[in-house]
Amino acid sequence: MAVGLQVVGLMLGLASWCLASSCTSSQLWRVRSQAESVGSSQRQFEGLWMSCAASSLGNLQCSRFKTTLGLPVHLQVCRALMILSLMLGLASSIVSVLGLKCTRIGRTSESAKEKIALTGGCLFILSGVFSLSAVSWYAARVIHDFHNPLYGGVRFELGTGLYLGWAASGLAVLGGSMLCCSYRKTTPPASARQLSYSLSPTSGGEKIYRAAPTSEISSKAAYV
Repeated sequence: MAVGLQVVGLMLGLASWCLASSCTSSQLWRVRSQAESVGSSQRQFEGLWMSCAASSLGNLQCSRFKTTLGLPVHLQVCRALMILSLMLGLASSIVSVLGLKCTRIGRTSESAKEKIALTGGCLFILSGVFSLSAVSWYAARVIHDFHNPLYGGVRFELGTGLYLGWAASGLAVLGGSMLCCSYRKTTPPASARQLSYSLSPTSGGEKIYRAAPTSEISSKAAYV
């Protein structure tokens, strides 16, 4: 049962890492609203790294964001969170493979392998939390700008990249939870347990036997 949980959890974690990498490189984090582009045949969409525009004739033009410090704060933080999520996902994949019960590396004990698998599961969950925070924050800003009557820029809607990020976060948390659930605290064998002894108090107390004095022994031997 524990081996099955570990294998399924690892597969879900790997799938989440693939989705997270696709989400990070996607340029469809937000798409120009159809209400804003009724009289235009141009489709505009943006991601974390560049902004693209596509015409009805199939022409696609993308331009990278030329500055980093001039970008909005939420965009910079989302970049950092997604990069951290990918790094943690890669590290947790390696750690989880080393902690599987079906793998044999050196003379690692079963208890140590279970702790390694538990560490990999925690890293997967942390990776999912990072990506979930980034995607949710970005989506909140898009929704806020769309419904803000004082916003004078182009109105955008949620893109496909955000849904990829949510799916990646859910799979990472689910896979990490399964890896953590496979951990069972092992109890030491009965031979290794320390037996405790307790002295029951008696009515007469403890009896201490001492050797008789030498003079008494010699006097008894004289009468024999």
